[in-house]
Amino acid sequence: MINDKSYYLDLFSVTENDLQSLMQESLRHGGDFADLYFEDTTCSDLLLMDGEVSSGGFNIDYGVGIRVLKGEKTGYAYSESTDRTSMRAAARAAALIADGNASAGRVGAAVEEASRPRYKGRPNPAADRYPMLQDWRTCETARLVPFLDRLHQGISERDKRVVKVIAMLSSQVTDLLMYNSLGELKYETRPLGSISVSVVFQQDGKIENKSVSRSFRAGVEMLTDALADELVAKAVDRIDDRFGARRPKGGKMPVVMGAGASGILLHEAMGHAFEADFNRKGQSIFSDKMGRKICDSSITVVDDGTIRGNRGALNFDDEGVPGQRTVLVEDGVLTSYMHDRISARYYDVKTTGNGRRESFRYNPIPRMRATYMEGGQAAPEEIIASVKKGIYVDQFSNGQVKIGEGDFTFYVQSGYLIESGRLTAPVKDINIIGNGPEALADIQLVGNDPLIDDGTWTCGKGQSAPVSCGIPTVLIKKLTVGGE
Repeated sequence: MINDKSYYLDLFSVTENDLQSLMQESLRHGGDFADLYFEDTTCSDLLLMDGEVSSGGFNIDYGVGIRVLKGEKTGYAYSESTDRTSMRAAARAAALIADGNASAGRVGAAVEEASRPRYKGRPNPAADRYPMLQDWRTCETARLVPFLDRLHQGISERDKRVVKVIAMLSSQVTDLLMYNSLGELKYETRPLGSISVSVVFQQDGKIENKSVSRSFRAGVEMLTDALADELVAKAVDRIDDRFGARRPKGGKMPVVMGAGASGILLHEAMGHAFEADFNRKGQSIFSDKMGRKICDSSITVVDDGTIRGNRGALNFDDEGVPGQRTVLVEDGVLTSYMHDRISARYYDVKTTGNGRRESFRYNPIPRMRATYMEGGQAAPEEIIASVKKGIYVDQFSNGQVKIGEGDFTFYVQSGYLIESGRLTAPVKDINIIGNGPEALADIQLVGNDPLIDDGTWTCGKGQSAPVSCGIPTVLIKKLTVGGE
């Protein structure tokens, strides 16, 4: 949602003259670039447990972050107040850090000459990617409770083995105002609604758990009957297989990744290695592979901030750069990293709009948005039929990744044996172990069923950011399966 400029100036009690004055203070010691990031975030949640909505929470976070870049140094400071005295103090602190011998643990670079502003266009409500129709901040709690009740009732009625339903409805609305030394002024309101459901099942003394979630950049209007029905169906789907699953014999074997949520492996084991700061510092295995073929020509990988209502969508990033669709790998060739302003200047390329931060307390760094693999030509059933003996997986948790080397381990929540080209026995209690770049290079078939998962994915990289991920059904020639 994008309100009039005056709404944001009034909210943060600043004028455009104040912004320019803060710029002068920030650049007093000869900084090359400075920016301001004003934020007012309202968070609330409701928890359903034991059949009733038993608790809720509410929080407001408010303040401004000020960044100054000078040569290879970055100075950053923030204030939880936007009174002029506090903001000037933060601006002076950031300027002194950038001018001093210390760089607060950060490596920066001059960003843009003042004569080359590239993003001075005004925010455009007609192009808004998340036009919140019903504001979470003004919605009465009594309107939200029935949605949670419907989930509890629907799940309990669908399967008599249900012994507990825990449902959490969370919302976040953030008003933002950004200004920098190039004269670029950006402002918007970002909504984010999330629903998470955890269900405990019991059968013959055995316990199984199932979790499902959905998250969108939208207002209260996202709480539709269709969404409730989808969550109920997903929560009880394939529980018989969970109770009947066994731990298979481990070893190296072909692995078929199911469409959708398997994209978390693409995000964690491969996506981080495409972030420009890791490459600029030589920490990524892809640091010297720009323009080179790194996988099969059937593979195209995208990081996208333009998907309307998506959890990773951005009208513009946290540096005021317009959100965009960035092709990272095209027909098997590495074509772009994910850039913020600093890395774009370093590589002498245009920034890709990936400068993101958790809040005004954090410096922006290159981060993913919605990272996914585009569809290929193979039908999913054909991919499975091509495997004589292997494993099919479609739900993961508790992943660990070494970004420099690309080594990963993921725990499989849901999967099946593949025997003679057919899905047979359900499996559990296994790990998938491999190397991200090698796994990418070992993809042999790409399905024609691309799917972005709309779960509550949150990426951690010293600070948290909402993201989404996706993948079509793919066949990886060989991974290590940790089983018996």
